[in-house]
Amino acid sequence: MLDGSETLTQSPNGARLRYYIVIVGTAGIVIGVDHITKWLIVQNIRLYQSVGAGGFISLHHVENSGAAFGLFPQFQGLYLVVAAVVVLYILFAGHHFGSTWPRQAVLGLILGGAVSNGVDRLTQGHVVDFIDVHWWPVFNVADMCIVVGILLAVLQLGWRRAAPRQPST
Repeated sequence: MLDGSETLTQSPNGARLRYYIVIVGTAGIVIGVDHITKWLIVQNIRLYQSVGAGGFISLHHVENSGAAFGLFPQFQGLYLVVAAVVVLYILFAGHHFGSTWPRQAVLGLILGGAVSNGVDRLTQGHVVDFIDVHWWPVFNVADMCIVVGILLAVLQLGWRRAAPRQPST
């Protein structure tokens, strides 16, 4: 258990229900926003076309059958297994990360990103990437939520309160 965070075992019914509402609600928002933005890109920008290429951020429609940055497209099945493991871990063991709503929301970001990209890989064989910052590979909302969620989780782990020291005898 993390310092400064109660586990969900003290009042299992109410705390677990809130845990799942925050995590699944956050994940649902991520999935919805990710799929709406991907749909808008597919409907309005031809594959490999860019819009706003002169700006800091542009929209560049690409299909990615690989992992992050398009690496190793031949491992499509492995990516689905990894996404399933992440989803199951968050749903069944994620409560050990803490019971505060920010920690649950962070897990929801990761869960939503993993589910959204996993559904795309399963149904289409690829994900649609479209956010291009010109100094980083093209990505999508689900990718962004996974990365931001992991970074926030690491930061939250680093912000644990130090336990008071007991004097030596």
